[in-house]
Amino acid sequence: MTVIEPVQSADQVPIDRGDPNDAALSVEDLRLVYHVRGTPREVLRGVTFQVRPGEAFGLVGESGCGKSTTAYAALRYLPSNGEITGGRVRASGADITQMSNKELRDFRANRAAMVYQDPVQAMNPTLKIGKQVAECFSILGYDKGESEDRALAALERVKIADPKSVLERYPHQLSGGMLQRVVIAMGLAGDPKLLVLDEPTTGLDATVEAEVLDLVRELRSETQAAVLLIAHNLGVIRTMCDRVGVMYAGKMVEEASSSELFEQPRHPYTIGLMNAIPRLGLRKTDRALSTIPGNMPSIGSSLPTCVYVDRCPLASETCRTEIPPLVALGKGRWTRCHHPDKVTEITELEAEVEPYEIGDDRVVQLNSVSKTFRQRGRDIPALVSVDLGFAEGETLGLVGESGSGKSTLAKTMLGVHGPDSGGEITLDGRPMKSKATDRRNESIRAIQMVFQNPDSALNRSWTVRRILHRTVTSLTEISGSAADARVEEIAEAMRLSKHHLDMRPRQLSGGLKQRVAIARAFAGDPRVVVCDEPTSALDVSVQAAILNLLANLQRDERTSYLFITHDIGVVRYLADRIAVMYVGRIMEKGKTDDIFAGPVHPYTEALLSAVPSVDGEAKERIPLSGDIPSPADPPSGCVFHTRCQYHMPGTCDVKIPEAVEVQPGHVITCHLPVDELPRPVAVAISN
Repeated sequence: MTVIEPVQSADQVPIDRGDPNDAALSVEDLRLVYHVRGTPREVLRGVTFQVRPGEAFGLVGESGCGKSTTAYAALRYLPSNGEITGGRVRASGADITQMSNKELRDFRANRAAMVYQDPVQAMNPTLKIGKQVAECFSILGYDKGESEDRALAALERVKIADPKSVLERYPHQLSGGMLQRVVIAMGLAGDPKLLVLDEPTTGLDATVEAEVLDLVRELRSETQAAVLLIAHNLGVIRTMCDRVGVMYAGKMVEEASSSELFEQPRHPYTIGLMNAIPRLGLRKTDRALSTIPGNMPSIGSSLPTCVYVDRCPLASETCRTEIPPLVALGKGRWTRCHHPDKVTEITELEAEVEPYEIGDDRVVQLNSVSKTFRQRGRDIPALVSVDLGFAEGETLGLVGESGSGKSTLAKTMLGVHGPDSGGEITLDGRPMKSKATDRRNESIRAIQMVFQNPDSALNRSWTVRRILHRTVTSLTEISGSAADARVEEIAEAMRLSKHHLDMRPRQLSGGLKQRVAIARAFAGDPRVVVCDEPTSALDVSVQAAILNLLANLQRDERTSYLFITHDIGVVRYLADRIAVMYVGRIMEKGKTDDIFAGPVHPYTEALLSAVPSVDGEAKERIPLSGDIPSPADPPSGCVFHTRCQYHMPGTCDVKIPEAVEVQPGHVITCHLPVDELPRPVAVAISN
């Protein structure tokens, strides 16, 4: 490959960013490499941006673009093989890249804090919460008694209910939302002027996500701290950030105010990201989602001109031979492109979809299915009289907060957990055995599962070909050359090349690994596939490709899906019907269009109101007080009455509500009269 030497810096066009010494964080032409087997591989290729005091700045882009590396480099949290080779980072004028270890420790303790994506990984599982939070204040020089007092005040500051009790618990005894609040409380111990948030809400329910984001807004307003927010959920970025930078292959390609970027993007890559979102009520029956062709360049790839040229619909010969200029658009806004005047010509993929009819007969039906666990001498009712089913070629979306029973329902249907006596699960009208080990091979083959994390579901030491071959031979009667042909057939359907078949999961990107997981599920020609949060950790472009793949497979194979997710935008796009769970009970079920049009259950109203919109509409969020109740001690009457804004004392807390059909097939379990049931807020759903 001929390397084209740059003749000048593309960043010579002046951008009015203000005095970097006044910025809470100023990243200036930052360059970084990872040394891999002695070879320096370029990761950051001249990143420049500023975050002003009291401002929230968002970084967006696909996985592998360098967002998290930029955040870690900004606080000099680098692995041993990471090296800053150029540029500098300043915080309120102080050069972080030149600080001694002592100065760096002082900076992290008193002036900056980082909140990580997974709070579980940030906590010591063997120490109580109180000891870990108090340690943050001990490091700052407070004695033991004052550290403990300040630890209690820190939890009160982030609005944790019953903070004294929380101090005495271990990390595994807290919900994800509560644990994230604890991590934020620890990060705020030194009243930092810079708060770096790396995917702080990934994996959280919409309601918990909304609470965490509200907390960050309040703390930012209270302390005037600058916030650097990294997220693949563009709705979160839109609602939280004042300005946004778009990264691709270690380089910033566009920067603008949040409203300008989302309403009038000026770089082809930004437009590709926006078009990949299932927004404005788009359904799988309308059209396929737009996707960005190809993949992100691997770390260390030689990219001498435009980093996006191989995937750009506007790419010309100029793009392949000259470095794109940095085009100033006024008020600190800029884009890095040879053709900024042509970006409006990029249109969304208008691929038509062939209509198909959903069958009338239920493939799987759960009748009065309950599941009670026995723990420490107590009965824990995880599922209570669930009636649910889905037809051939239908997608049933299952939503609800963590702890509502979604995964337990899926595992019970799969035969991992046996249901209580009195309940029945049928396949094509015939009862199935309670346990998968007792089911015939035909029943096991009929229902397969795609897990949230393909890393834990795939054998890392096997090739993709071996993984798929084993599934084909164990679930079908195919063997030999016929099995080999079936493996290649299913790989082709998943858009996996022969090269991919000979790779191991650890060598694949997140999107490709999820394709392998889906291929394994479909290898035995299942009737039903249970998808448990299959896109929650994927960026929007990969998510769009996976959703299109699932929709196409369903159309071609007539497969039914049970789709478990907390992402309302995804479930609205893919699901034909939706069921809403709370404390092991189905509170509402009906056609997707009917649920989004209303009326809805008060719990559904709260879930929909919590979703951050990428289209920027102002809407009132319905807050839910407290956490979801424990199944071990559910509230009397309606289990939702303790958090419901429509609670009627003497009724909701005493009587169990009956299920009412408000429209054909749309059933709501609530004491409110049908004409008083709420209607969901008008919302353009984001990813």
